[in-house]
Amino acid sequence: MPAPTGVVVLTDRREARKPLAEVVAGAAAGGARWVVLREKDLPRPERLALAAELRAILAEVGGTLVVAGPDPLDGDAVHLPAAGPYPPPVVGLVGRSCHDEAELARLTTEHYVTLSPVWPTRTKPGYGPPLHPSGLRRLIRRSPVPVLALGGIETPEQVSACVEAGATGVAVLGVIMRADDPTTAVTALGSALAEAATTVSPTPHVSVDARPQPRENQ
Repeated sequence: MPAPTGVVVLTDRREARKPLAEVVAGAAAGGARWVVLREKDLPRPERLALAAELRAILAEVGGTLVVAGPDPLDGDAVHLPAAGPYPPPVVGLVGRSCHDEAELARLTTEHYVTLSPVWPTRTKPGYGPPLHPSGLRRLIRRSPVPVLALGGIETPEQVSACVEAGATGVAVLGVIMRADDPTTAVTALGSALAEAATTVSPTPHVSVDARPQPRENQ
């Protein structure tokens, strides 16, 4: 399974102005092909049903649902917090949230990471300090896997700055959840990302499988 690229939508039903399924459908219509299901406070049966509903929506456009946390909810893609678990579960796609070089150094078999927060974010006030594009660029150069920029990204100009720093995509929450028209919001960000990508050389990354593995005790 390829790592997420483009505009990746993170869910938050409390921030959404419309039912979550409607927001995701609108985002998919605007070009989003990756959605990360958060909603960790829901009981597993409810979260499982929501995952099935969103997967069906994304399947219509060839999209993929990634589940936040180690439980893939009958899927094959998860996004883990920096705190764990280590090692990651064995599924088709594993992402992890990272914020600094120390967390990047702990990666083992993950396929991609998010780096955050790039800018101050309304979703998590006071969370930081923000990396800004310069800090994002520095950490991307240290990352062994592709990077999604996350945190406070709301405008096409910010998307362009993240791509210019070396990000393969942007993960966004509030700007989509709070949008009156998620389709238009995703389209605007996606257009900026595509335009910026045409002028930026891809950042090389070390293959996860090629990284040295610890030796077992003899």
